[in-house]
Amino acid sequence: MMESGRRYNKSFTIEQKFPLSGVRGHRKEAARADAERAKALAAATELDVVLDAKRNFLMLHERRRMKGVIEEQISLARQLVSAAANRYASGAGIQADVLRSEVEVARLLAEQQSLVAQIRAAEVMLNVSLGRPAQETIPTLQYQPNRAEPATEANVLDRASSSRPELGVGAAEVNRAKAEVEVMRSMYLPMAMVRIGQATTMAEGAGAMFMVGVSIPLWRSSLDAGVSEASAMQRMADADLEAMQRMVSGEVLAAREKVNAVRAQMRALESEVLPRSLVATDSALAGYASGKGSLVAVIESARALWSVQAELIMVESSLGEAWARLDRAMGTVLENKQ
Repeated sequence: MMESGRRYNKSFTIEQKFPLSGVRGHRKEAARADAERAKALAAATELDVVLDAKRNFLMLHERRRMKGVIEEQISLARQLVSAAANRYASGAGIQADVLRSEVEVARLLAEQQSLVAQIRAAEVMLNVSLGRPAQETIPTLQYQPNRAEPATEANVLDRASSSRPELGVGAAEVNRAKAEVEVMRSMYLPMAMVRIGQATTMAEGAGAMFMVGVSIPLWRSSLDAGVSEASAMQRMADADLEAMQRMVSGEVLAAREKVNAVRAQMRALESEVLPRSLVATDSALAGYASGKGSLVAVIESARALWSVQAELIMVESSLGEAWARLDRAMGTVLENKQ
């Protein structure tokens, strides 16, 4: 713009550049990869929420089952008090046995009161994980442990490779890095330019301008640096995806073996340990009631039975959680009879 006296040459232009390369397509691919990454992250969060809800469900079910077992234990302990009192009344026992058996009843009653609070806490946690009001009433839960054998190693690995959202995140990051490399390489190509506008000169007066041109990048060293940086990011994304694939494979196989381990433990408790503990406790209590044996032996036998009953309940919940973790490791949501 030049000044001459009180008159001016002036112009107003609008410029638009058009890339002569596929940079716009590459940027579109990068944006699409970002969207896929966000979608995969959302899927991973969803699986975490489901896993948390399953764990809280199993915790509440375990606490409620434990309540019934403690009630049975209190009934057995009261039978022990009655047997000790009968022996003491007949002169075959001592008062210390009666007091000792009453201590067992008191201990179980205290445990029962504590369990009531634990059940309320578990109900709150389950309500929260399900998005319900914390004080909402939860009806009786229906749960049967899944005793089936898990799928083969090849099967669970195949499911994980196709369904695990973390692998989707890694793949999206690789695709985005590849698109960014192509974006930087596109910068080597020229860019077309179109310019239109209005101009007023002292000599010609008002007029219009139209210009077409091509801009050619000259400072290629900075472009080389950009390509090198983008290529390094792509290699890092590839390495991250490879590491994630190894981690997922290890995690899903470990989760499968955890299911097998808990299944074996539950079978042993149900078929061997619990029946023998019941027989041993019944025998010890019957012998003590008939004037044979000692109270200490009966209490030890009863405590062993109670420990086995509690362990079996916890193992049933552990089996459900092991299945839930296997589902999470595979990136799936299965019913598993829960």
